Amino acid sequence: MELRNRNEIPNEFKWDLSHIYATEQDWENAYNEAEARVNKIHEFEGTLSKSVESMKTALDYIYETGRQCELVASYAQLNKNGDNGDTHAQNLEGKAMRLYVNFETAMSFVVPEILSIDEETLKKFMADESLKTYRHTLEDIDRKRAHTLDAEREKMLAMLGNVSGGPRESYVMLASVDMTFPSMKGDDGKEIEISHGNFEVFRSSANQEIRKESFEKYFGTYEKYLNTFASMYANSVKFDQFYADVAGYKSACEAALFDGNVPMNVYDSLIEAVHSRLSTMRKYIELRKKALGLEELNMYDLYNPIVDDVDFDYDFEQAKKLVKEALAPLGEDYGKLLDMAFNNSWIDVYENRGKTTGAFSFGVFGVHPYVLLNFQNTLDNAFTLAHELGHAMHSYKSDHAQDFVNHDYRIFVAEVASTVNEVLLLKYMLSKETDKKRRAYLLNHFLESFRTTVFRQTLFAEFERKSHEMAQNGEPLTADSLSDVYKKLNELYYDGAVVNDLMRVEWARIPHFYRAFYVYQYATGFTSACAIATAILNDKTGKAVENYHKFLSTGGSDYPIEELKIAGVDLTTPAPVLSALDMFEDTVNELTALLDEIK
Repeated sequence: MELRNRNEIPNEFKWDLSHIYATEQDWENAYNEAEARVNKIHEFEGTLSKSVESMKTALDYIYETGRQCELVASYAQLNKNGDNGDTHAQNLEGKAMRLYVNFETAMSFVVPEILSIDEETLKKFMADESLKTYRHTLEDIDRKRAHTLDAEREKMLAMLGNVSGGPRESYVMLASVDMTFPSMKGDDGKEIEISHGNFEVFRSSANQEIRKESFEKYFGTYEKYLNTFASMYANSVKFDQFYADVAGYKSACEAALFDGNVPMNVYDSLIEAVHSRLSTMRKYIELRKKALGLEELNMYDLYNPIVDDVDFDYDFEQAKKLVKEALAPLGEDYGKLLDMAFNNSWIDVYENRGKTTGAFSFGVFGVHPYVLLNFQNTLDNAFTLAHELGHAMHSYKSDHAQDFVNHDYRIFVAEVASTVNEVLLLKYMLSKETDKKRRAYLLNHFLESFRTTVFRQTLFAEFERKSHEMAQNGEPLTADSLSDVYKKLNELYYDGAVVNDLMRVEWARIPHFYRAFYVYQYATGFTSACAIATAILNDKTGKAVENYHKFLSTGGSDYPIEELKIAGVDLTTPAPVLSALDMFEDTVNELTALLDEIK
């Protein structure tokens, strides 16, 4: 099917942004009101330290202004995500982003002013019941004393917001709008232009020639622009390092983890744990090579099912039904929320020209979450639907349980709810499946989810760590230097597979690298989710489900490590990661035995 323009997609498959603002004029009015509020924030400068009452008055005003600015920005961003090539949508987003940067600049005095209050007095302020809403926020500010600058320098950092987002914005425009890919014939023999969405279908083909051709044409296109991608990413890393340096952190990684109060050893022990089990990945690669009947396994042979003639195609309606059935263990109320998402235009379903690639969930406080998909009729996309709805329900429950100040959960726990849904979906399908070939297909699907979420994301995390260390040491980040690092890591993680030279450019297609030190949390989130889903499925008392819903409702009211403990997971120990890696090895062994039976 030819890639359609945005206006050719039926409205029933597009999200409805009128839930945020009924008309664009309403958005303009809201923008003007928020802008007027931003322009008055300076009036509160110097008042926060006077008394509990004056602090509350200032914080109430500032956070309400932030809520309004966020709403304005959400509408504009989602509008543009539908078609990044729409110049009107680009203008709306640019205007909203300028407003948000102005807001952050205007309120940049807040943290330094709070920290100008001596610790004893600030503790008395925090103990006052009228500041209960802000207690965790104030405690967190106090925790960051050593890394907070004076008001003038904090203001200068905030003003850099317009510039520091430039590399990511350039990446989006190049990858989503300006880049085009060659055409090729798919499994049906029809010629079609390669896109970000259908590349996933091509590389899952049972036909190795199709996998190889799509790999070479897709990554070959990235290779043409590799110097541009290297320049954008290098500048993104420079900004990360700059912010870390001026705030007194030892590294950009430490700065990123410190924000959520995550110990550095969590990052390091993840990499160490995965390294300790790379022999299991080698075992899986050998199994895949044998099952596919290949003399050598190339990197484009990693994504196709290793079981032939298994039909797991799902159209969107079938995927919705499957996901709801699989998530029934989470309770009736959770099911009703899924119906709301399905029936009330929360989801933007199909790919169109210019649409942001991949998938995401976007919480809008006071409205509801929105979900972006680029849905293809595959099992992987059914799992993506479950994944993004996990994010959406996390946002919905936190938004309804917490006020605006505490509603937004931190990145560290962001991937837990989404992966719990994926694990529950897999377990549900396995519980219903008796056919050996289909069971083998599902087991392989779990192994691929694990490989891409734990092993692959840890590889990404290690790449980020190395690229930032290179920049910190004054080494230039070039197309060649970045590609060399990336290729060596693939050779380490995928020992036994052929890592051809074109694979070295894959780093250029990863958008998450423009949000530094985010990806490792996919791996910690997956391992946490394995533990939580297992507890829910084994739950006889309802306590595990109850605790999980409490976790989903905590938002940003506590530190993520502590929030996960509510759901029964303690990531300050290596136990969850190692337990999940054991699960991976057990599944490799189970699939090996099952394939032997089938033969």
